[in-house]
Amino acid sequence: MTTPPPAPRPTAPAAVPGPGPLHGRTIVLIGGGSGIGLRVAHQAVAAGARVVLGGRSADRLAAAAQELGDAATWHTVDVTDRASLAAFFAPVERVDHLLTTAGTYRVGPMLELSDEDAESPFVAKFWGQYHAVRLAAPKLTADGSVVLMSGAAGARPPGPAPAYAACNAALEGLARGLAVELAPVRVNVVSPGTIDGNLWQGRPAEAREQAFAQYRRDTLLHRLGSEDEIAHAVLYLFGNGYTTGSTLYPDGGYTLR
Repeated sequence: MTTPPPAPRPTAPAAVPGPGPLHGRTIVLIGGGSGIGLRVAHQAVAAGARVVLGGRSADRLAAAAQELGDAATWHTVDVTDRASLAAFFAPVERVDHLLTTAGTYRVGPMLELSDEDAESPFVAKFWGQYHAVRLAAPKLTADGSVVLMSGAAGARPPGPAPAYAACNAALEGLARGLAVELAPVRVNVVSPGTIDGNLWQGRPAEAREQAFAQYRRDTLLHRLGSEDEIAHAVLYLFGNGYTTGSTLYPDGGYTLR
């Protein structure tokens, strides 16, 4: 007597992917008209989000919004002007996620910079982000998030620029404090290394090449990062509901050397 073959096991139907965590969300991107902010906007829209772009250049914002299509709106804003920030947020009904990359500042040695230039990273980068979060806070959804932008120089300064290094380190402390105050809203930091992108294109070629060579030499991966790689890190922090008070270092291993 032969044994009948075993009955085939039932197979589960193929999973149908649903909308991701950013689908239908409103993401405010100050500095979204160019550079990392614009790459975040493109990736967010591709994930089904709506974006509100801010920055100082109306022409740049309009061009970015045209690239992004109907999912994007824009308003001009100056992060160093609190009245301008208040006017920017006034028509925004809700904020699911916030990123501020805008800010113009000077870096250099303490003994060479003027007091005004030395203070500029704090004026634009630290206080600009601080006040953006303060104005967005009443509109942040309970399961939303804020991502602050610092930089790997806060953990490992590549050269003599102590005020700039201190500003980046202060932003990481600010995020930890805000994560406590604003919970359950999540607050995190993305701290990029040197990126071959929009920011460095506006700097002198000689300084740019020296900085790039130094970074390639000193980082574990021996290369620069891309704006899309940083944008991907930002979207991770937007979408991961169990990460808060943390700093993510997409820096190619620079802070480990």
